[in-house]
Amino acid sequence: MTDDVSLDAVRLPGLGAAVRDTVRDRVGRVMGHVGPYVQLRPLTGGREWDADPLHLRPLTPSELLSALVAEANARSRQPG
Repeated sequence: MTDDVSLDAVRLPGLGAAVRDTVRDRVGRVMGHVGPYVQLRPLTGGREWDADPLHLRPLTPSELLSALVAEANARSRQPG
């Protein structure tokens, strides 16, 4: 999608949807919608960030599985 697309024409992802924020190249789960932004949180929890819905795309099932495995692996490498 391009920046000149109206938000009226954009279908916002539903709560709980797993999406990729293409600006930040991050994967998150939709936690809410406030104003023109969508609030995302990492799939396994963490700090939320605001994303422009024009730059979100849904994850495929294989992308979702890959992202969950990557986050689990990252957590397992952390001390403590």
